[in-house]
Amino acid sequence: MAITAALVKELRERTGSGMMECKRALQDTNGDIEAAIEEMRKAGLAKAGKKGDRTAAEGRIILRNSEDGNQAVIIEVNCETDFVTKGDDFQNFANQVADRAIDAGVSDLESLLATPLTSNGGTTIDAARQELIAKIGENINIRRVKTLTTQDGVIGTYLHGERIGVIVELNGGDAALAKDIAMHVAATNPQAISEAQVPAETLEKEKEVFISQAQESGKPAEIIEKMVGGRIRKFLAEITLVGQAFVKDPDITVGKLLQDASADVVSFTRFEVGEGIEKKTENFAEEVMAQVKGG
Repeated sequence: MAITAALVKELRERTGSGMMECKRALQDTNGDIEAAIEEMRKAGLAKAGKKGDRTAAEGRIILRNSEDGNQAVIIEVNCETDFVTKGDDFQNFANQVADRAIDAGVSDLESLLATPLTSNGGTTIDAARQELIAKIGENINIRRVKTLTTQDGVIGTYLHGERIGVIVELNGGDAALAKDIAMHVAATNPQAISEAQVPAETLEKEKEVFISQAQESGKPAEIIEKMVGGRIRKFLAEITLVGQAFVKDPDITVGKLLQDASADVVSFTRFEVGEGIEKKTENFAEEVMAQVKGG
């Protein structure tokens, strides 16, 4: 069968692949466009598998809220470079994933990956992810998802650019307060809501450091005890949400802000792109030299 320009154009539109790749696929399948699509998909998935172990520490955070305001979802989608993050293919995929997550009410990453990318069914989100890897040539990873659902509480969300996102649930208060608290969490990254949530081992470790520092002063034991106690209180104020000075009004703490509104924080989740991912340091001079020696 003759491989016409119109046939190549149609395959390009349906797969998003390059002209020569489409032409070769059509030649290999004797002009059968459906068979060409299937072969290209198989080849693409094979390529995607090889890229799956490459570090993907760039990307974006996406937030979605349900129409009734009782549910919110936050997702981190990663890629390898900031350049790809800004591309339409990556952006569209990330937005589709977030839309489906809130529509389907998924509660964990495994369920999200198994969810069809569109409401009509068909290709799963994970399969679409692998196809996107093959198309753009970078590893794409949906790293984590958190869904917050409430019956009687108030949900607030805040997105700082595309790199930091927060969802907060309040008991009491209103939507404006919930958004303010979410914005504060984005800015200060507290480790816990209150002192009660700080792990005992964390406190003990800090206390040991403070005692060691205070003993170097040569002051009496009772003075050292007071010094350590003061430093522990300051440490807890810095790392707990309710102890921190409110970013929009540093004269009051978040705890006082909540108290005045007869509200308290039930939970919060903060995602920042790439946090905790060890990025590979590239030395291009060494890489070029290795290639020269290898040649």
